Amino acid sequence: MSTQFLSKLSQNYIELLDDNEYYDVTIEVGKDPNVRILRSHKNILCHRSPYLRRTLASSKNRNVLVNIKLPNISPEVFQIILRYIYGGILSLNVQDPSEIFQTLLAAEELLLQELIDYLQKYLIENKSEWMEQHFEFIHRTSFQFNSLVELQQFCTDFMVKSPEKIFKSLDFTSISEKSLVQFIKRDDLQMKEIDVWEHVLRWGRAQNTIDKPDPNTWSDDDFESMKNTLQHCLPLIRFFSLSSKGFLQKVRPYKKLLNSQLYENLLNSHLDPDSEPTDNILPPRNIRFDNIIDSKIVNLKIISVISRWIDKVDVNCKFSRLRELYLPYKFQLLLRGSRDGLTPKKFHELCDDKPYNVTFFKIKGTEEIIGGYNPLKWVSSGGWVATKDGFVFSFKNKGVENAIISNLEKTDCAFYCSPQNGPDFGDIIVWAPEVTSNYTSMVCRKRHHEKRIRDVEGNFIIEDYEVFQIIKR
Repeated sequence: MSTQFLSKLSQNYIELLDDNEYYDVTIEVGKDPNVRILRSHKNILCHRSPYLRRTLASSKNRNVLVNIKLPNISPEVFQIILRYIYGGILSLNVQDPSEIFQTLLAAEELLLQELIDYLQKYLIENKSEWMEQHFEFIHRTSFQFNSLVELQQFCTDFMVKSPEKIFKSLDFTSISEKSLVQFIKRDDLQMKEIDVWEHVLRWGRAQNTIDKPDPNTWSDDDFESMKNTLQHCLPLIRFFSLSSKGFLQKVRPYKKLLNSQLYENLLNSHLDPDSEPTDNILPPRNIRFDNIIDSKIVNLKIISVISRWIDKVDVNCKFSRLRELYLPYKFQLLLRGSRDGLTPKKFHELCDDKPYNVTFFKIKGTEEIIGGYNPLKWVSSGGWVATKDGFVFSFKNKGVENAIISNLEKTDCAFYCSPQNGPDFGDIIVWAPEVTSNYTSMVCRKRHHEKRIRDVEGNFIIEDYEVFQIIKR
């Protein structure tokens, strides 16, 4: 078993650094008027820094005093670097963030990978607010060096989460192609796709000094140069997410930039609702929307599908799931079974007399969700209620690829109201023998709607259920 006495070793090497004897290297650091000449030792520098090892390799004569110039590193920063090289000591408590960042750049120049990794992590964990305040400088600088991967990731993450801050503080057209590609390929980029497309176009025009924003005035050479410039960006735009209006106004004028087959598929997706999506289409971005719904059962993708059916927007289009989320409503929670109970009495107490409501049932032991939309009011009695605007639905899981939504056929039997029934959609029946007892009968079968919504009809057991009233945002 070996014992390491590293603390004393570090102290002795720091003493060697401060000793004016036995040095064989002088290092001139900084630029006028802030220049200093520091003394050091060739063997230590060679074994601690690959950059200095290459620099000193040309000096084979041990009896010759070697001089190195490092004009890009200030004397103050290089003193910090030397204490790390000699003693493995790094003290950042008294350093301001700008000096720490300069120390990182010095470590990058000297190829001190251990220090590069540590300082990137330190800045991200302890000085993120300062970096956000100086984002333009941090972003521009970090993308100049391949080793600053973690800082590049920090910058990309910040751009993705807060793009509006970036466009106010950063000259977007000046960022590198590498940075732009990392930015727009993110699924969680918090921007509307039409805005992503317009910013990419603006960036491309700036690279080609095309001052004319109207593509109708562009020459064939303008289009060709733009196409070449954006060749790595165009595949990352979610063109199929755009609405028909967005496609017509913002994409069609630039069709010469797009692959002809891609443009043809885009056109078909808007003109022919029966056309089938191909397998390689990027899904819409995962944009956060706060205060839309508080649910333990469904996500925003499902809410978007339900909202389209309520408003009859793209209801028969096979590309609707690839469009950007459609969220015109806030879903106000009225009842959650696991919180409020599974009795008819509680359902009527919390949900009666509230029109435009949606119910979700989570099937126990599966990811399946079924439910229905009632544009009218639930009441405690009255039997069958007529309307043509209700529907029932099912989702195999929290994805929407296999969603089934079924409109009413028997519009005079849309909903059934009884004191012993919960939300009863005709094809989905929820009943209890007493108003204060839990539901004992839950059945799903095709009765009054156009198609069945479950593969296996009959009784089901729920894990939970929720009822929401929709309110226009």
